[in-house]
Amino acid sequence: MKTATVQELNEALLKDRPLIDVRESYEYTAGFVPTAKNIPLSQLTERFSEIKNGSYIICQSGARSERACEFLEAKGLDVTNVLGGTSAWTGCLAREE
Repeated sequence: MKTATVQELNEALLKDRPLIDVRESYEYTAGFVPTAKNIPLSQLTERFSEIKNGSYIICQSGARSERACEFLEAKGLDVTNVLGGTSAWTGCLAREE
């Protein structure tokens, strides 16, 4: 499984790489990395077709995103797990109102 630090994620986002946040909706709305699309892990089996090859996968700490990456790789997708998750993100988190 490919992994990336939050610093590497930041560089990838500057290149318009897709970012999927697999936390539950209530966690996502409380604060998320800008540009992230929320597809909760609990909905991944129904919504994995929305995820593009080359996506970065994030959660709060890296555990759920690791499980998501394992599932997505089994479906043939090339994805990268973000180590440390949103807890390690040093930039500002966006919020939904």
